[in-house]
Amino acid sequence: MSIDNQVKHTEVQDYYGKQLTQSEDLKTNACCTPQAPVKYIADILADIHDEVMAKYYGCGLTIPFQLKGLKILDLGSGSGRDCFIASKLVGQEGKVIGVDMTDEQLAVANKYIDYHTEKFGLDYANVEFRKGNIEALEQLGLEDNSLDLIISNCVVNLAVDKQKVLQDAYRLLKPGGEMYFSDVYSDRRVPSNLQKDPVLWGECLSGALYWNDFLNFAKNAGFTDPRVVESRSISIENEEIIEKVGNLKFFSVTYRLFKLEGLESDCEDYGQSVRYKGTIKHRPHAFDLDDHHNFPTGKMITVCGNTYKMLNETRFKDHFEFFGTWDTHYGIFEGCGGNMPFKEGENGESVACC
Repeated sequence: MSIDNQVKHTEVQDYYGKQLTQSEDLKTNACCTPQAPVKYIADILADIHDEVMAKYYGCGLTIPFQLKGLKILDLGSGSGRDCFIASKLVGQEGKVIGVDMTDEQLAVANKYIDYHTEKFGLDYANVEFRKGNIEALEQLGLEDNSLDLIISNCVVNLAVDKQKVLQDAYRLLKPGGEMYFSDVYSDRRVPSNLQKDPVLWGECLSGALYWNDFLNFAKNAGFTDPRVVESRSISIENEEIIEKVGNLKFFSVTYRLFKLEGLESDCEDYGQSVRYKGTIKHRPHAFDLDDHHNFPTGKMITVCGNTYKMLNETRFKDHFEFFGTWDTHYGIFEGCGGNMPFKEGENGESVACC
């Protein structure tokens, strides 16, 4: 099935630039964030300008921990909400770049750069916005291996060539860097007739990747071991759209992808352990790497080789003690599986977005 890239890009620009004027204009709840943010993020959000907030269309929280001093790229930055949050957290020594292809959204983001610079007590702006297509990141003038973190909030599904987006992200990240992003996924491949529907595409549904295709795309790009941070099933409460999508199920999922050499396709056991020091800001008692790795402060935790690398060869290294070597392989690490990596709500019910 072939989709005309330029047609889709024009449709997305029109949808997010002209048809939508605020988040309440969305016809489904796929592009919304129901969970309340942690307090320190909520405190920053209280300082974000109302117009920026009104034009937010994300589906998750794409702000991981330990951001001070990082250089960050936001793919599909929209009105700039997540960029402004990140600019506060990276501080004056950090840098945040937002890229978006919709003029109306970029106008809002640029309008409030000075406002947030002053709000956050910065001497000069550490955030900028560039017009561009996330499927053509080579046109942004960014150097390979130059970014610490790439974030994105419910935008990759709007791209036609998702494989290229992931490949470019891998190319731009430094070794040990991370792509941390929320997006919409489906439990099966979306039929071609639905992919041609401009409203379903703009509502972040018909461009959603089948979850197993995403895993293969990520691994092909070099992100060998994608990790789910959190997930929720999406309930669609628009009767017309329910009729169109039929039995398709959609999920909002936050993934973290690390650019690390030597990650294995499965979790392997080398008899290694780690102990969290409790030193990551805002996480004194425990740190969650993903939805199944919780590290209580001071407790020795046995980990697979991939998890060991994700902590030892990234910005988290100084916050852990590491035990063991790579000398002996003990086989597969218990707990690995090939099922869909995210679930529906408690007892299988859908989780509605309020």
